[in-house]
Amino acid sequence: MTDNKIATVELGNGGPQVGVQGLGCMGMSEFYGDTDETAARDTLEGALEAGVTLFDTADIYGSGANETFLAPFVGVHRDEITLATKFAIERRDDDPRYRAVRNDPAYIRQAVEDSLRRLNTDVIDLYYMHRRDPAVPLAESVGAMAELVQQGKVKQLGLSEVTGAELREAYAVHPIAALQSEWSLFSRDVERSAVAAAAELSVTFVPYSPLGRGFLTGAFADAGKELSKDDFRQYQPRFTGDNAKKNAALLEPVHKIAAAHGATAAQVALAWVQQRAEVHGLTVVPIPGTRKRSRLLENLGATRLTLTPEELALLEPIAGQVAGDRYPDMSSTSAARE
Repeated sequence: MTDNKIATVELGNGGPQVGVQGLGCMGMSEFYGDTDETAARDTLEGALEAGVTLFDTADIYGSGANETFLAPFVGVHRDEITLATKFAIERRDDDPRYRAVRNDPAYIRQAVEDSLRRLNTDVIDLYYMHRRDPAVPLAESVGAMAELVQQGKVKQLGLSEVTGAELREAYAVHPIAALQSEWSLFSRDVERSAVAAAAELSVTFVPYSPLGRGFLTGAFADAGKELSKDDFRQYQPRFTGDNAKKNAALLEPVHKIAAAHGATAAQVALAWVQQRAEVHGLTVVPIPGTRKRSRLLENLGATRLTLTPEELALLEPIAGQVAGDRYPDMSSTSAARE
């Protein structure tokens, strides 16, 4: 790293250099309670100043509002950043709870046009399939995505929440640059097959929620009691009631290791994710989300923290003891298809 900026790695096979930690922008528009647009914009600028160049959004975040929010930042810094967005989860304005997964080619072609318009750009650097619909042949979906590359609307392709077998099948149709799935001290489903496939194919792994949606940092202990009604974490099984109580107890070694390093729990959790690159032999670029510059800088401190083999051993059992699923409905995740 130079000039106090974080180190860089290659995105996919032959792709651009990106900061070894990216920024998830979802919470700047929705899902985690009230947002402060001024603070969020300051965080975007602070991230770029520190060497973060991979900025991640999706058309579902705020029903397009997050892409629109990012557009001015993208316009000013277009040549300095790698812009990632996603399609596949359909919402309806007349039913806030409605969710459907769409992978059909016609939907993909319309979705990319909508994202390009909202982002006010003529090309998306990394375009992900957000969720997989097993009813649509993967070759059809990835084939439609490949057409977008040929048309110059998209530079690289990504997948989210797919199994190792699905990643290999998709890659046979068109090279996949990145696989984005949940990966943290609390969530290691991806190690069943996806991680090995990504390493084999030189696909960059982009862990989302590497801080367990804030739970690993100690930001809250029971979402049902501490977070606002519009914060979706109170509906995730592992963050409320008895599950939350059991899971909070699992954080003791995280805090112990943090104290030994003069670090924070967040930095230890992120350092663990970053070191998966060495453990599994692949490129790893986590995308913790935050709306505050101070938290951003704290998270980036993890890129300079190395955990010892003994510390990694203390953290190893945690995921196997976590109570509760990641989502109330796990049917659209890769874990359900393993």
